[in-house]
Amino acid sequence: MEEGGGARHQVPTVCSNVDAPATPNTELKKLLDFKVYKRRWFILLVLCLLNCSNAMIWLTFAPVADKSAKFLKVSLSEVNWLSLVFMVVAIPFSFVTTWMVDTIGLRTSLILGSWLNMFGALVRFGGSMLSQESAVYPVVMLGQTLGALAQPLIFFTPTKLAALWFPDHQRATANMIASMSNPLGLLLDNLISPLVAKTPAQIPVLLLVYAAPTCIICFLATVGIRSSSPPTPPSASAETSEPFLQGLKLLLKNKAYLVLMMCFGLGIAVLTCFSSLLQQILCVQGYDNSFAGLCGALFIVFGIIGAAALGLYVDKTKKFMEAIKINMTFATLACIAFSLVALIRDQKVAVVIICSVFGFFGFSIYPVALELAVECSYPVGEATVAGLIFIMGQVQSVLLMIVFQALTKRIADSPLSTCGSAVLSWKVPMMLMAGLTTLFTCCFIIFFHTRYRRLEAEQQATYGTKQSNGTTTTEKAPSVEE
Repeated sequence: MEEGGGARHQVPTVCSNVDAPATPNTELKKLLDFKVYKRRWFILLVLCLLNCSNAMIWLTFAPVADKSAKFLKVSLSEVNWLSLVFMVVAIPFSFVTTWMVDTIGLRTSLILGSWLNMFGALVRFGGSMLSQESAVYPVVMLGQTLGALAQPLIFFTPTKLAALWFPDHQRATANMIASMSNPLGLLLDNLISPLVAKTPAQIPVLLLVYAAPTCIICFLATVGIRSSSPPTPPSASAETSEPFLQGLKLLLKNKAYLVLMMCFGLGIAVLTCFSSLLQQILCVQGYDNSFAGLCGALFIVFGIIGAAALGLYVDKTKKFMEAIKINMTFATLACIAFSLVALIRDQKVAVVIICSVFGFFGFSIYPVALELAVECSYPVGEATVAGLIFIMGQVQSVLLMIVFQALTKRIADSPLSTCGSAVLSWKVPMMLMAGLTTLFTCCFIIFFHTRYRRLEAEQQATYGTKQSNGTTTTEKAPSVEE
């Protein structure tokens, strides 16, 4: 199975009394020869670079929305569509992508994603150099669209890569590293865009800065990734998956998964809107682009720190549900606090602290929630599981972005504003964001309950019996590193 990845073999299991003692099944362990390969770290590195680069293309213009609008000769709403197009394009394309990743394989998906990402970045830069001003925005939008086509090919692969290449005690950590490379790209956006594009005329230089790394990443993916899956799986569950259509049917009948999809999708939408609109929200109260960029950067830095801590914790304890419910509660409280403090002038310290706390608890949920989604829906393919959540998140992101912008009101007099000519009140959208976050968090805490199906399957394959959620055993089938 060196070059494949579409077909996944059924691992033999032995049925026995659930109450039987958890002793390793010697005969079965002879059939289960698990191995891990050092090349998994290279594939993870390529995925991280690709995810980071795609995120940088996604929100290139958000931290410098006012300057981008002047350079492109368009309104702020049209600048927001350069980010929003990622969500609009990804929704229909995601259905094809989930099938592609789970059926055709990881290698093809990553290589195709890297080429689309590179072409999108190069087209954007080329469009910015056109002498005909009326053609600049459409060509830049075309480049954004190509990047949007690459996004689901990249977004759906962290859980797939973790399942195919990493043993069970490293899956959550690998997923966390791959998933958090996306907010790392958003962090670089918030730092690089205001630093490079200090004037509207420097937007082409900014696009060149973002285009150059995509060529290197595309080369690494095309030449370096030689197979979709390892010759020998790293765990008992790595080579077990339902066909694509059957998997979709199972997901639509899985109550726990549907609750997770709706609530976590809203979480993705809130974080997306927060990242996209942060500069426009803060400028009304006199905060400049540099301060907004700092808040966005701290939001992501603390999110990555929180995700790292939470990923290591759940890899060790397997307490997915408890960790997510606690983090969602604190993230909701931070969202409520931001919706109040961001509307008050001269509150820099409070805004910085709240953005940091919001990121720490909000972003850290993402990789663990994807792992929990796989646990509650096993043996459905990992890309299909992540894909439907991503689609739901994108649909809700589009709706929220449109509704939030529609609910803004133009302010006639705002002497401290740094927004330029377009000064909008974000009071109503902020209250709505806090209310929706509270509602969906309560629904998740009350209604989400599940078994850890993948862990149970691995325990049964190794011991011939199921173990309860979150329990661990002292001996398992060995994983040999090569």
